[in-house]
Amino acid sequence: MTYPITRLRRLRKNATIREMIRETEVNRDDLIMPYFSCHGNKIKNPIVSMPGNYQYSIDMLIKEVKDLYKRTGINKILLFGIPEKKDEDGTVACSPNAIVPMTIRELKSEIPEVLIVADLCNCEYTTHGHCGTMINGYLDNDLTIKTLVSQSITLAKAGADFIAPSDMTDGRVGAIRKGLDENGFENTPIMAYSAKYASAFYGPFRDAANSSPKYGDRHTHQMDPANSDEALREIEQDIEEGADMVMIKPALSYLDVINRAKKAFNIPLVAYNVSGEFSMVKAAAEKGWIDEERIIAEILTSIKRAGADIIISYHAKEFVLSQIKKGNRV
Repeated sequence: MTYPITRLRRLRKNATIREMIRETEVNRDDLIMPYFSCHGNKIKNPIVSMPGNYQYSIDMLIKEVKDLYKRTGINKILLFGIPEKKDEDGTVACSPNAIVPMTIRELKSEIPEVLIVADLCNCEYTTHGHCGTMINGYLDNDLTIKTLVSQSITLAKAGADFIAPSDMTDGRVGAIRKGLDENGFENTPIMAYSAKYASAFYGPFRDAANSSPKYGDRHTHQMDPANSDEALREIEQDIEEGADMVMIKPALSYLDVINRAKKAFNIPLVAYNVSGEFSMVKAAAEKGWIDEERIIAEILTSIKRAGADIIISYHAKEFVLSQIKKGNRV
């Protein structure tokens, strides 16, 4: 039937009807909040390019995560580390006294209710800023995997609830799965960064994590932004190797990839609303060009509508607080 018998606006005429038929809602259970941990005490260093985000010493991060949980009910975080020392291949991160395993142990002791996803990559820990071992200017796939497996076991021993390899080397999910299983961590799941693009949206993160490459770029292992068929191949391979969840990163410019992956694979799908996407909103809001709260809600809704089951976002805390303030369901 068409107009005038069918009037689609009937179902939009008031807020109660709109809420009743709403197809997509983002709630706190969908969200993971990222954090950056560093050595020291009473440190809360502002990340200039990511307003409202900080590099936290462990004591300050514990206070922040307690506040996150108490005020919003968000009980899932993604953890990155900023080391005191770096080396050529990232083996510094394999030590039980490295910043992330130390942070995990302290957080688990203080706030056992919070689920910790441990990012697994070497870019924060290498002197050159690349994601693994470099041989003649090229990232060596298999040497890098050896370090990642060792690092993953250290993170699991510290109490990480998820291991999240983000390096995009071939075969690392299978190798990590084997390493975890052989060390008694067969129940520790893997959240794989399966389609991580070589994106310009990572700039603010690299400021936050001190992880910019000293030379070259990451195009030989991260994906070409022009490709989506390749993303499905990457995701399929990670699933076959034992990934329990798969991730697409970034989110906003790759909603089509999220949608294709959701239709193709019956597995929990994570999308990472990355630092550059966050910082663009903050910059425009500071200029008074946008309604920040509405934009954040619209962005997160679009990511979930595209097919994401879980969203990693630097907006997570402020989004839930704004919804609580408005009396909306979260």
